[in-house]
Amino acid sequence: MSVPLTSKTPAGQEPSFRHELYPYRGDTQFLTGTLGFIREALDAGEAIIIAVPADKASLLREELTDEPAVTFVEASAAGANPGRHIAAWTAWMSEQGEGGRPVRGIGETAWRLARNAAHLSELRYNEWLLNRAFARSPAWSMLCPYDAADEDRSALRSVSRCHPLIHQDGQSVRNEGYLSADDYVFDTLPDPCDPFQELAYTHGDLSAVRSKVSRCAADAGVPEDRLPKLAVAVTEIATNSIRHGGGRGTLRSWTQDATFLCEFRDAGYISDQLAGRTRPTAEQMGGRGLWLAHQLCDLVEIRSTRDQGTTVRLHMDIPQ
Repeated sequence: MSVPLTSKTPAGQEPSFRHELYPYRGDTQFLTGTLGFIREALDAGEAIIIAVPADKASLLREELTDEPAVTFVEASAAGANPGRHIAAWTAWMSEQGEGGRPVRGIGETAWRLARNAAHLSELRYNEWLLNRAFARSPAWSMLCPYDAADEDRSALRSVSRCHPLIHQDGQSVRNEGYLSADDYVFDTLPDPCDPFQELAYTHGDLSAVRSKVSRCAADAGVPEDRLPKLAVAVTEIATNSIRHGGGRGTLRSWTQDATFLCEFRDAGYISDQLAGRTRPTAEQMGGRGLWLAHQLCDLVEIRSTRDQGTTVRLHMDIPQ
């Protein structure tokens, strides 16, 4: 169910960061919705950033010849790992919004290019996290086109619940199905595939953790030039377990669907939902381990609760 946003909307209920899902079917509907959004921005003197797949970018470029307020960025520039996307949008929007200039973004996620269920789940979670990351950025707004041509209502419903607003018939309507506050429910992590390797670690065991993962990853087919990156990532996550997770943890590693996975479990709790997704500042104490893991791995899954502790899974793709 959705409710139109009108002048009668009670003060304080409208989200400061305007995050709208735009379900469309076909190129004509794509252009109608996105160009209307862009023209509103141009009329208001706002900057526009467009990060959409190449075929959609070509359609918009034909309609927006020599428009200085519009900046196209490569949708793939942030990489396939959704954990890098918030930092990318922060950089793009900060650059174009210099001096307090309002900025509108158009970002279409390549849902159909998701490599597996874990990747798709993290793409959805990233859409929800955008609301938390930019909650205090009233000068920013984002339209998220979504190709609904395949009639997959379940997928559309899952994505729509991550957006406070829906773009329909040229106007924004409030999405009452939006998962606000702490309502987000993660997909359950599947059990490791047999056979898997397991190692308990504590103080003084970081070298053993690196050796174990590097050996298993090489045997699984992870390219040699990626092994040092993986070694850095696992060192950071294991160090977090020792420092913040009760001084010890458990490592598991296995191969599944052309992916090498290593999982770290400990008794700690990560309260910051954006941990690892925003670039650490030079003055910041700590917080770099998860950031590095996101930069070095193809996917990072984090599950953390006060009663069950923390699980971090690192994914490295294996070339076929």
